[in-house]
Parts: sequence; structure tokens; C-alpha cells
Amino acid sequence: MDEQKKHTVRSVMNDPAGELEPPKKTPQTPLEQAKKWALEYLKRPHSEKELRDKLRQKGAGEADIDAVTALCVDYGFVNDAEYAGMIVRHYAAAGYGPGRVRTELSRRGVPKELWDDALSQLDGQDDAIDRLLAARLRGKDPADRKERDKAAAALYRRGYSWDDIRAALRRYGADDGE
Repeated sequence: MDEQKKHTVRSVMNDPAGELEPPKKTPQTPLEQAKKWALEYLKRPHSEKELRDKLRQKGAGEADIDAVTALCVDYGFVNDAEYAGMIVRHYAAAGYGPGRVRTELSRRGVPKELWDDALSQLDGQDDAIDRLLAARLRGKDPADRKERDKAAAALYRRGYSWDDIRAALRRYGADDGE
């Protein structure tokens, strides 16, 4: 019974064809060194740009960076679409709005064409913004303009739009119609 061998980052980096046991020696060629750096870096998910930048920072040549990155993408160890979704879920769970999530996607080098699909996972932001607003105004007078403005500014810094903030203030009963 011939079972298909599961590919791991370590197995592909050391032997893409799956024919040899991983070498026990230190890498000798620049390509082997770049593979070793990628292996260490990909212990957690990263974008293709982050991998390229890390390899460049370590001193790998452009040809080796291209080869290692292509290998990682081909085997699915680097998948910008999945990574974008992971970033969106993480920051949404932490209470951040779409603006902050876009900033993170940009900072991490996720291509803009993947943003819309990833950001579509941000359904139900009303509940999150309502919880944050309630926590921010807890024990304070919602009619106090200064407190409302401070709460709104805090929500804006977390990446929510002014329209979303105004709607949340109305739901909370803290909007004076201005």
C-alpha cells in the first residue's frame, strides 16, 4: 500500500524530491543556506514579502530568494490569501476595525488584491464596536460631550470609520445629533 507522503517545510527544504534523508551537515551552498533560513522563519505563518525581506536581510542572493520563495509557495508553506484571512480574524477578535486591519495587511506585505476577500470576514462589526463603546463609557455620563469625543477618538484609533462610530453612539444613546 503506497501512501502519499505528507510534505512539511523541513522535508521540502531539505529534499524537494523526497528521495534523500535530510542532511545532518551545515548548508554549504548559498541556496542551501537560504533554505535553512526559510525553514527557521516559517515556523509560523508569514507573507511572501515577509519571507523575501527576511532572506534579503540575512544576505541571500536574489536568485536564491526567488528559488526558495517559489518552492515555499508551490508547496503551500507561504499562502498570502490564507495569511490575509488569518490577520483579519486575529485583529477582528482583538476588537480592531477595518482601517486598522488594512494597515496591518499593508505592513505585512499582503497584496492589495487579496484584501477585499479577507476583509469580507469582518461581518458583525456592530457587536464589537458596541462592546468597545460600552466599555469605554462604563461609569461615565453618555451625555457628556467630552467623554463621547474621547470614546469616539479611541474607536477611530482602533480602525473604525466615523460613520460606524456615529451609528454606535446612536445605538448607545450617546449621540446628540451633531
